[in-house]
Amino acid sequence: MNVGIVGLGLIGGSLALDLRSQGHRILGVSRRPQTCQEAVTRQIVDEADVEMTLMANAEVVFICTPIAAIAWTVERLIPHLNPTAIITDVGSVKMPVVEAVTPLWANFVPAHPMAGTAESGLDAAVPDLFVGRSYVITPTEDTPAAAVETVTELARSLGSQVYISSPEDHDCAVAWISHLPVFVSASLISACLGEPVGNRLKLAQQIASSGFRDTSRVGGGNPELGAMMAQYNRKEVLRSLYAYREQLDQFIGAIETEDWNALTQALEQTQHHRPFFVGTPDSQKHSP
Repeated sequence: MNVGIVGLGLIGGSLALDLRSQGHRILGVSRRPQTCQEAVTRQIVDEADVEMTLMANAEVVFICTPIAAIAWTVERLIPHLNPTAIITDVGSVKMPVVEAVTPLWANFVPAHPMAGTAESGLDAAVPDLFVGRSYVITPTEDTPAAAVETVTELARSLGSQVYISSPEDHDCAVAWISHLPVFVSASLISACLGEPVGNRLKLAQQIASSGFRDTSRVGGGNPELGAMMAQYNRKEVLRSLYAYREQLDQFIGAIETEDWNALTQALEQTQHHRPFFVGTPDSQKHSP
C-alpha cells in the first residue's frame, strides 16, 4: 500500500519506520527540506518532499501535525489526493478535529495512537513505538465502514490494542487519564517551588526520589502540548479539574478535622481502584 505521512516527527517518523518494515511504500511530507532528506537517507521513508503533490498516489494519509494544524493541513492536501484516498490523524483531542475535517473529506477516520516519549522530532522516531499501546479510532455515524476497517488493520499491524469509541467519549476519557494528570503534576511542581524558606526547598530538591519523580514527570513535559490539551479539550479538562479540586477539598477537610478514619478509608479506596486503571504490578513491569 502507498502510505502518506504528513509531519515527520516522533509519531510520523515512528509510523513510517514500522509501516515501511511491513512492505508499505512510505511517502513523507515535512516543512523542512533537511528533514525530508534525512528521512530518505535513513530509509525511514521511500520518498519525501515539502510539497503535497507527493501524496497523489497515496491510498492512506496519516496527518501527524500538532492539533492546531490538522484542518489547515487537510485543506492543503485535498487538491492533490485521489478521491478514494483515506485520511486519518493522530491528534490527542478528537471533537474539534472531527468538526473541522469531516466536512472537508468523506473518507476521514479520526484516530489517536496513545504512544510517545519525552523527545520530539525525526531523531526521536523509533521502531515498535506502538506495540502494546492503545490506538483509539473515533468514527462518526457518517464515516465509511471500509475506511475504518483499513485504518483499524493498519493500527493492529503496529501491535497496538485498538479501541473504537465516539469522539465525545474519547475526549472525556483522555481528559481523566492524560490531560488532568498534566495539570495535577504541574501544580505539584509549582506548589513545591512556592516554599518560601530557601534551605528547605533546596533540601527537598536534594532528597526528592522516585515518588516525586514519577508524580511530577508529565508536569515537566512539552508546555505547548499541555496548552493545546487545555485549549482543544477545554470543556472536559475543566470538568476533570473541578472534580479533582473537590477531591482535594475532601482530603483537606479530613486532615483539618483530624478525621483519620475518613482519610484512611479514602486512601484504601484509591489503593483498591488504582489497578483498574494501570493494571497489577506484574502487568506494569512488562508493559511498554
